[in-house]
Amino acid sequence: MIILRVMLLYLTGITEGIMGSIRSSNVKRIAERLVEENRDLFTKDFRKNREVLIRVLSGASKKLLNAIAGYVTRYVIKKETREKREAEELGFP
Repeated sequence: MIILRVMLLYLTGITEGIMGSIRSSNVKRIAERLVEENRDLFTKDFRKNREVLIRVLSGASKKLLNAIAGYVTRYVIKKETREKREAEELGFP
């Protein structure tokens, strides 16, 4: 019964809060490479990251830009959290 409900919600487009985000490896690879090459351009703010990507990636579709901007935002947050945790483990405040 639960599977049918999830499938029905998925088919109708109501997936928020039910399924996780699955991104293609291309989106992840592009986003990680952009962040590594341009660390100072990207922040935790999706809208700012999207504006940067509009300037950096010319000719990309709106859907692709949003996917990359979303992953860049998550990647920056995850990276900062990891660095903070590693610093605390080493004894730095």
